[in-house]
Amino acid sequence: MKKSFGIIGSPIKHSLSPILHKYWFDKYNLDADYVIMEATDKDLPKIISRIKEGSLYGINVTLPFKQKIINHVDEIVNDAEQTGSVNTILLNENKSIIGENTDVFGLQAAYLKEIDNSPNKNSLVIGAGGVSPSIILSLQKSGIKNISITNRTHEKCIFLKKKFNNINILPWENLETELKNFDIIVNATSLGLKNGDDFNFNFSKTKPEVIYIDTIYNPLETNTYKYLKEEGKKVFNGLDMFIYQGQKSFYLWNKINPEIDDDLIELLNSKLK
Repeated sequence: MKKSFGIIGSPIKHSLSPILHKYWFDKYNLDADYVIMEATDKDLPKIISRIKEGSLYGINVTLPFKQKIINHVDEIVNDAEQTGSVNTILLNENKSIIGENTDVFGLQAAYLKEIDNSPNKNSLVIGAGGVSPSIILSLQKSGIKNISITNRTHEKCIFLKKKFNNINILPWENLETELKNFDIIVNATSLGLKNGDDFNFNFSKTKPEVIYIDTIYNPLETNTYKYLKEEGKKVFNGLDMFIYQGQKSFYLWNKINPEIDDDLIELLNSKLK
């Protein structure tokens, strides 16, 4: 019987998840498909019911549902429990709906293993939305203790500080002038997304040895990414994080750890040009 998977979010048309998972379905000869599901809050119970009854085998969850979906699952586990953020849902052997988080793994596997994670490094997370708790936890797991967060809506920072009480809050209006104090900067906002808004300043005030990670992968190079790359700074886009979080989701659903090969990278890059 064909297995059906999907991703829920809004907006969601830009997602490369169907291409990623279909590539692996073909590679491992799995009879499965993966669809995009543009959803609203009221659709969530119906989608979860489909997983319970077996017409959906599992789903990925993206903005704006990573926190909202928690009210509809039976249990959240591991990194999902620590972050209060879910991006992968599956049915376990007891027929319980499980909420998992593979974003933390995605960030660590993609970037944090590559950098010197000295505890003395200062890191800044820009944005306090769906993926931000995962970024904070992955930084903490990598041994980075000095973590600051900033967001256009200050209340969201307060909410995150209740979960991670050791983080510092940086007022949004101080962002440009305070960039010089950070060794690692992660953009967890939608600023720079294709056809969307962008930062209203360049990142000229960063340290020479700064590491800039953009969680955006469409476009592959945001204006900030391009600017810092041209300045000779170490920069990463969101594509590797996307691939690794997808790899772990695929494993949770299919108990196969799929290979990230050159053909897959080439395929995904071709879809973003």
